[in-house]
Amino acid sequence: QLQLVESGGGLVQPGGSLRLSCAASGFSLGDYAIGWFRQAPGKEREGVACITERGTPNYQDSLEDRFTISRDNANNAAYLQMNSLKPEDTGVYYCTISGSWGQGTQVTVSS
Repeated sequence: QLQLVESGGGLVQPGGSLRLSCAASGFSLGDYAIGWFRQAPGKEREGVACITERGTPNYQDSLEDRFTISRDNANNAAYLQMNSLKPEDTGVYYCTISGSWGQGTQVTVSS
């Protein structure tokens, strides 16, 4: 059974960094593109970044200079490095692969 588990969220001050992880089980994620989405309170879920099977990243335009998506096929995991975090980055972050979603990890950026 395909399962995704996100981790690495938490409370961070503005300007701080977090590294989110997405651990996959039940399948080999090397054959799939991977996406990260987020949902802020009261807002719709939005795409943050994705990475193709070959490792080509794409980002929401406003995030490209602060976020980095990566994948580690050998360890069946994906990551989202987030730097220079802002309060508006607050939300629940999800990874998605082949139509499956994890449960999300909460990121709160606040002083």
